[in-house]
Amino acid sequence: MHPAFTTARKGTRSVPIWFATAANWAKLRRALDAKALRFAQASGFEPRAGKYALLPGENGTLGGILFGLDAADAAANDRFLPGRLAEFLPTGTYRFANAPHDARLAALAFALGTYRFGRYRDGAKNAARLVSPAGVDVADLSRIAAAVTLARDLINTPANDMGPAELQSAARALARRHGARLRVVSGEDLLRRNFPLIHAVGRAAARPPRLIDLTWGRAGDPKVTLVGKGVCFDTGGLDLKPSSAMLMMKKDMGGAACVLALAHMIMDRGLRLRLRVLIPAVENAVSGGAMRPLDVYPSRKGPSVEIGNTDAEGRLVLADALALADEEKPDLLLDMGTLTGAARVALGPDLPPFYTDDEKLAADLARHAAAENDPLWRLPLWRPYSAMLESKTADINNVSSGTFAGSITCALFLSRFVEYARAWLHVDIYAWTPGARPGRPEGGECQAARAVYALLKERYGR
Repeated sequence: MHPAFTTARKGTRSVPIWFATAANWAKLRRALDAKALRFAQASGFEPRAGKYALLPGENGTLGGILFGLDAADAAANDRFLPGRLAEFLPTGTYRFANAPHDARLAALAFALGTYRFGRYRDGAKNAARLVSPAGVDVADLSRIAAAVTLARDLINTPANDMGPAELQSAARALARRHGARLRVVSGEDLLRRNFPLIHAVGRAAARPPRLIDLTWGRAGDPKVTLVGKGVCFDTGGLDLKPSSAMLMMKKDMGGAACVLALAHMIMDRGLRLRLRVLIPAVENAVSGGAMRPLDVYPSRKGPSVEIGNTDAEGRLVLADALALADEEKPDLLLDMGTLTGAARVALGPDLPPFYTDDEKLAADLARHAAAENDPLWRLPLWRPYSAMLESKTADINNVSSGTFAGSITCALFLSRFVEYARAWLHVDIYAWTPGARPGRPEGGECQAARAVYALLKERYGR
């Protein structure tokens, strides 16, 4: 069980949390103790979203919490709003005295809101605990919260302590935990094993590039393969990023972190599928060995790639990994990475776009993304834009010839390396929360994994 949760025990006091809305406030006022109600009124509490009041109990104790929610059908209703409770509640044990709009998501948001990244300094740890709400699968919530914590910790760790080798160690620890198999191809072996694009991106760094390959499950079960961009730091290469853009580049391995989080959920749940996780782990550095603009490299799949911009490196490492994944014709092939600023311009940091030609997969994923409060938005694989990737000297350029549709053209580039998979899904994530929100502290964030996990549970749950 996640440390944010506890079970109700006889004789153990838990402080009630009452969720107040404009609709239920009159009824709730009648149910409250008269002294508590007078205190709430004197403190100016109103049943509005995010408003709260700590109510006094007997002998100086905390008697209860009033917490305001939006109307259940409000378009802007944030079902993670109860995650704000974890920000201000003092040490103690709490329970939901009445139902929020969604008890499951409220409890999950509470757990996610307790997250603190404390690797490098001691900080106040949140010691508020929530009694598992009735009817909620707290084991599954704990599984999800642990996975999100894994992703956040990996993303928040700076690049000096989270290079390709450390990312490999994180994958190895996960493999050992779940009895999975891990294989790694690194350094010059990447060329010998036909991963030229991964090698080209990572060869300039002092820390060798590698391809991390985790497998789990029974060979006869449906094949689901996850590919995560593992660029542990991105300088932009010779097309150097400005310092303002480079500041956040420790998070450029966010795709790898999120697929490892998703893999934990899958394996811990024991879904009936054969899982493969591929992570091309590199650092895009600057040195005499760095790839250059207008260099041309072969790819694992065959098409030659001209380097229009060395800062479009994520799609290069994903291309070789996708080609490998595609060779065994998986039932579902998913790739995820922090790939384009264009996606952020179009949809902002909280709403990653996804791409697929599979209409059922798109509909199912959109449904689960909404239900899990893990927002995603479908953008089109608009094939006419493929012309923007044409090269005069190679089969394809890694960037488009103009400034338009950057996220779409990235997806179209990757689609060239997927041929045999029964379904392919590409997600262009941000992997970061720029400003703290309920259940989502500022910093590294696990995006899309909860929605995909819900979809896989529906398809492959026991």
